[in-house]
Amino acid sequence: MFGEFCRGDYVWSALSYQEKAAGTQAPMLLGLALLVVFLLLVALYESWAIPFSVMPIGAVGATAAVWLAGLSNDVYFKVGLITMIGLAAKNAILIVEFAKELHALGARVPEAAMQAARLRFRPIVMTSLAFILGVIPLVIARGAGAASQSALGTGVIGGMLAASTLGVVFNPIFFTWVMSYIAARKSAGETPSEPSV
Repeated sequence: MFGEFCRGDYVWSALSYQEKAAGTQAPMLLGLALLVVFLLLVALYESWAIPFSVMPIGAVGATAAVWLAGLSNDVYFKVGLITMIGLAAKNAILIVEFAKELHALGARVPEAAMQAARLRFRPIVMTSLAFILGVIPLVIARGAGAASQSALGTGVIGGMLAASTLGVVFNPIFFTWVMSYIAARKSAGETPSEPSV
């Protein structure tokens, strides 16, 4: 009887089954989400290099928040991570788009990036704060489904805080580095890997 009970062929059901089934697809879906956001940013900026300056900050913040809270890296966190990639890109777009316009009008790249960060600081803080306050009920959820809501909410709030605070500082820096690299390659006479889309 013990041998029949402990054969090892278990049947998963409900949430456990869904997590088992989706677990093998998660890296592929996360990679696909990153690729789609990257390609959309390439089309928006008409540049292959600038999207590298805007993508990583939100993902780092979301991962750090979930790790610090001691939550698991489950399906809900991955959904929140994909959401954060898009929201962090939205914040960066506010800065980088203005910086590109100011640079096109003749401002040097560092000054254009700094002025764009100053001009867009208030809209970034306002939209981020509204989003964070809207997600707080997920973080403090209790009862049925609280673990999934907490994992999703914690990751999204952590990512949004990082995208709002660190993004305002680092997006102009990354933009300056990328644009300086492109300018250095152009002035050195190399063919820049900067084709228009």
